[in-house]
Amino acid sequence: MEQADDFLAESQALHALIADLSPDDFGCRTLFKGWTIGQILQHLHYFNRMAVLSLQDRAAFLDEYAQFEEALRAEKSMLGITDRLLRGLSGTALRDTWIAGADALAGAFADVDPKTRVAWAGPDMSARSSVTARLMETWAHGQAIWDLLGRQRQDHDRIRNIAHLGVATFCWTFQNRGETPPDIAPHVRLTAPSGAVWTWGAPSAREQITGPATAFCQVVAQTRNVADVALTVTGPNATRWMAIAQCFAGPPEDPPAPGTRFIAGA
Repeated sequence: MEQADDFLAESQALHALIADLSPDDFGCRTLFKGWTIGQILQHLHYFNRMAVLSLQDRAAFLDEYAQFEEALRAEKSMLGITDRLLRGLSGTALRDTWIAGADALAGAFADVDPKTRVAWAGPDMSARSSVTARLMETWAHGQAIWDLLGRQRQDHDRIRNIAHLGVATFCWTFQNRGETPPDIAPHVRLTAPSGAVWTWGAPSAREQITGPATAFCQVVAQTRNVADVALTVTGPNATRWMAIAQCFAGPPEDPPAPGTRFIAGA
């Protein structure tokens, strides 16, 4: 499954970024909810592990996730629970364990039938959707680290997976907020990092979104506010969607306010 290779490539790009960090650097806070680099890696590693478990042992996954949800209801602190479940794994040991786990995940999913159903929070999903979600999470949470370190990430066409996930969650984004999805979905026309043009939906001059694929992915993954990226958004349906777009699971989350997520020093 090429999405497994794409996930691993994105993980390796993030690993290269943080390969030379000192143990103290992992305590630096990012602009994503004040999470530290270490807390982001803990989050990625824990749910990468859970994705592998969901593929290999459904019953064990459901049991562990039920315990996670119970703890979350009681403590209301995902970071605290993750830290405890990972036994305080931190610093360079966390970095090394996370990238080894990412390699294991890619290997586990590489030769699986993409249509295989796996358990997750909420409805089951396909194996392809599961590993694509891990790619999206790695890319999205990684953005906060790239920003903190003052580095401009050079994206690759593997972000097409994230753009497609963003388009595919159009209706769900509204339903997740108790809103009725618009009858007409906008036409999406994006320029890939390679210069290729990707399109979704029927052409429409009244409802459309055009611009760089990276910018679209940043909006649907909520790493940037739509006001801070170079997208052209036309029509009320497209405008409302980009204001609330959310391609990740869970309760409704609001995007960052304009001007609050940016590259340090830019």
